[in-house]
Amino acid sequence: MEYPQHELPMAGLPIVCTLPTPELRARRNELISFVIREAREVIGQVEGYRLRFDPTWAVLRDLVELIEVERHCCAFLTFRVEVTPATGPIWLEMSGPPGTRNFLETELGLVEQPA
Repeated sequence: MEYPQHELPMAGLPIVCTLPTPELRARRNELISFVIREAREVIGQVEGYRLRFDPTWAVLRDLVELIEVERHCCAFLTFRVEVTPATGPIWLEMSGPPGTRNFLETELGLVEQPA
């Protein structure tokens, strides 16, 4: 699936979701459901969340697609994916400027869930 490309300045991006098309909105909702369903641990951080997932190709593929979708509608977010050695977990960190954690709680329904 091709996603629309947006030229946005990196500094001072507003903490807001800008879904440009119905298809993108639908795919984003699917991917958010995936994250909520598949996250094995959700750890709150100062301005974001860190999520632990099982080490499977399907999880990694869907996380990469989620990042691509979110980069276009929530341009203020910073993503970090950590694939740990051997059969260790996959981690996704989502963070941003002040207010990002509250945004993620509201928009994605994230709440801290220790293992």
